Amino acid sequence: MPVIGVTGNIGSGKSTVCQILAKLGAIVIDVDKLGHEAYKLHSQTWQELINTFGKDILKPDEEIDRQKLGKIVFSNPDAVARLNQIVHPEAYRLAKDRIKAYRLQGAKVVVLEATLLIEANWLDLIDKVWLVLACQNFVVQRLTRDRRADESQILARLKSQMPAEEKIKYADEVIYNDGSLEQLESRVTELWHALHII
Repeated sequence: MPVIGVTGNIGSGKSTVCQILAKLGAIVIDVDKLGHEAYKLHSQTWQELINTFGKDILKPDEEIDRQKLGKIVFSNPDAVARLNQIVHPEAYRLAKDRIKAYRLQGAKVVVLEATLLIEANWLDLIDKVWLVLACQNFVVQRLTRDRRADESQILARLKSQMPAEEKIKYADEVIYNDGSLEQLESRVTELWHALHII
């Protein structure tokens, strides 16, 4: 059972690639969602986040307000590093457990969707790295349109992530996502067939 890590910077189109792979028959594990699980109310990770970033990051129901947390950390590289130190170990454990469970269930292909796959050094969980790239203008357009994100926040997030040129060194396949959805589907389908899954 191959495990493919789909990575790329914010707004590159990782989720769209993963949706295409899911239609083709892959099981997708979204590391962002595992991160949400790691933030579980009154868990050790939840407590560490409050101890580090203060009670202002909580919603009235005591859930972590990810937007408030994002505003605090993404303009400060040290805060990003601290956040990752707190959340990554638990998310890694959850990802490892999911992969193992899917392997036991006889899954044909598992896809791990993770923005920080390389930076977090999770390469031991996967067999191949598929890197999704899009030019900065496309990313800004996409995120301001789809997520109504603020351009300065998007640029701050991009700046806090590893540059694409650095990520390419780790990639087994590069998927350029500056064209149409049809072009993207065609490229992903081609890579899927190259896996020779029976």
